Amino acid sequence: MQIYLPIAELPINALLILAMGGAVGFLSGMFGVGGGFLMTPLLIFLGIPPAVAVGTQSTQVVASSVTGALAHWRRGTIDFKMGGVLLAGGIVGSVFGIFLFRLLKEIGQIDLTISVVYVVFLSIIGAMMMAESLRAMIAARRGDAPATGQGGHHSWIHGLPFKMRFRRSKLYISVIPPVLIGFFVGMLSAIMGVGGGFIIIPAMIYLLRMPTMMVIGTSLFQIVFVTAITGVMHAVENQAVDAMLALLLVVGAVVGAQYGVRTAARLRGEHLRALLAGIVLLMGMRLGWDLVTTPPDLYSVVDVAPHS
Repeated sequence: MQIYLPIAELPINALLILAMGGAVGFLSGMFGVGGGFLMTPLLIFLGIPPAVAVGTQSTQVVASSVTGALAHWRRGTIDFKMGGVLLAGGIVGSVFGIFLFRLLKEIGQIDLTISVVYVVFLSIIGAMMMAESLRAMIAARRGDAPATGQGGHHSWIHGLPFKMRFRRSKLYISVIPPVLIGFFVGMLSAIMGVGGGFIIIPAMIYLLRMPTMMVIGTSLFQIVFVTAITGVMHAVENQAVDAMLALLLVVGAVVGAQYGVRTAARLRGEHLRALLAGIVLLMGMRLGWDLVTTPPDLYSVVDVAPHS
């Protein structure tokens, strides 16, 4: 069933978009990520302009994250206090990212920037998560104490000022690292069209030392608000949100996220991290391949309207 996307300016198979939205929504509920790190490259592979893919993807991230966050709220696995601190930094970061996105678009470098940033971050984060999760699984088979948890030594973090107690996560740390993490993730959300789960989840597990299951729910809570703000700003500032494409993605994501939460409850934390790492690495390699291979169309014609 073909439909025409007015902002992306091309026809697309509606059933394919619904299926993609459902699959990414499933991953969102399962891993606590917004799914943008996967959906944005998939949309680009289908021929959607990168700027439109980034802007529209924000709406899908909101939908899948809302349903996933509600499910985790019912399970009691959201640290709202930590989520609020992350959100404060995320809002500032998303505003900064939107203006940076607009600048790159005006100078004609946004498509290349999006692809390069994806390759770099997906490759680095995926490799780090895979290495750690494999070590954790090997240690578990040997009966050794897990390498991750609350007992890591991060004296430089514990020495920072403005400490706050997060009772749900059993932490007493400075608010500076969560605010900075939120800022960075908010900026990436604006530039890459992602919720930032593939960044914020490893950061909360390995840097802040939060429990894995508490991290997933808290990540989704923060993603909901940051991506909602990002989506609105993309629509207003950059006119990069295709409503028809967004609707199809949202419908699929809402259904898929519920099944993802149920599946996550049956898996161990290190297994969840290994699966997420594998998906991240695959997407990074796929985008990297596209950067170095010859494109099917060597030339493109773009009609640039003069600024009034």
